[in-house]
Amino acid sequence: MSEGEVFHEKQRLELCAIHALNNVLQERVFTKETADDICKRLAPQCVMNPHRSVLGTGNYDVNVIMAALQSRGLAAVWWDKRRSVQNLCLDKIQGFILNVPSRVSLGFVSLPLRRRHWLAVREVNGQFYNLDSKLKGPACIGGETELRQGLGINTHLLISQDIAEMLLVVQKEIDDDGTWLKPDETRK
Repeated sequence: MSEGEVFHEKQRLELCAIHALNNVLQERVFTKETADDICKRLAPQCVMNPHRSVLGTGNYDVNVIMAALQSRGLAAVWWDKRRSVQNLCLDKIQGFILNVPSRVSLGFVSLPLRRRHWLAVREVNGQFYNLDSKLKGPACIGGETELRQGLGINTHLLISQDIAEMLLVVQKEIDDDGTWLKPDETRK
């Protein structure tokens, strides 16, 4: 599969959470409407829903991502950055959703503001791809070695220095038995 065949949704409004979900699943599963329905289920009595932008443009929080994944028999495991990414069992992980700082811009003008942005990383045919919806297309990271290096030291995917947060996307059974982590690490 070439980069042209890797599913990649591009950024629209503040829908990066939806794009990250669809990119990690490698198909269009979630829409703004399905995310808004999840928000309503999470906070049915709220006039101003705390799980999305008050403007109705998206900006969904982690609770929406977790509920969306659960609806597909998946789980989001919050990665403890004190652990080494070397301890991940990559063959048990369907993908990654990261929350990273992102510059705010109006057209070509970059503002001195930072917001949080959701992006996906996924393996397709033995290669890992950065599926950030702000990119023009999927960016090949490489194999397991390059992914582990990228998650540890690459400035865009950096998780080891409190720059980004990372969720592991796994089957519910994998979450339940903890096999996304190498066996000697599960006892710690």
